[in-house]
Amino acid sequence: MVSEALARLNAAVQEKEAHVEVGDLPSVMGDGPRLVQLFQNLIGNAIKFSRSGVAPHIEIHACRQGEQWHFVVRDNGIGVAEPYRERIFEMFQRLHGREHYVGNGMGLAICRKIATQHGGQLWMDSVPDEGSTFHLLLQAVPAHPR
Repeated sequence: MVSEALARLNAAVQEKEAHVEVGDLPSVMGDGPRLVQLFQNLIGNAIKFSRSGVAPHIEIHACRQGEQWHFVVRDNGIGVAEPYRERIFEMFQRLHGREHYVGNGMGLAICRKIATQHGGQLWMDSVPDEGSTFHLLLQAVPAHPR
């Protein structure tokens, strides 16, 4: 899913000279195309909301937490101040004018909806002018009894 998302974002990665580090990622239960869309939105936002004069650096990894995988998408972008962290997950909510960043304010709302439709969760931590970390919990593929 992440490889497909990165392939779709190749032009933006090249244009912004983004560096993307991807750790070993697991298989999860879910609708592949929708999960690709989720990762494409998260990675695309990390590229779009980069700091001026700073090449985007994005790290993607996951660790097991019980019956779920905890994915982390971390960037070194502009960040989001604490009062706005939940607001960005609402439909049509924008923190910046269209003259600064393109988009319609739906991407993260869609990401959260995809996560919850898959029995997961999506939230963020962020420090303005340092970057954001998006946390995604998704169901692990059940182990098959032998």
